[in-house]
Amino acid sequence: MDRQQILDLYEWDDGVCFRHPSKGEVLTAHVKTIRPPAGGIQDVRACQECVMAMEEERRSVAARRGAPYSPGGLAAE
Repeated sequence: MDRQQILDLYEWDDGVCFRHPSKGEVLTAHVKTIRPPAGGIQDVRACQECVMAMEEERRSVAARRGAPYSPGGLAAE
């Protein structure tokens, strides 16, 4: 799959990337929900560059393990 096909697997909305908060609001995808010790729930969002970096890391780990890689499941992990 090419970059755009992978990005198309995610739903994009304005938000703040957890790795680049100084960018302010940009297009982001939901990648995780966390429950901080202080209580409540917090959605973690990532920009397109970060989603692609995380997908590349998932692909690399799968290759090292000899496991299949299927893009698009960051929020499910």
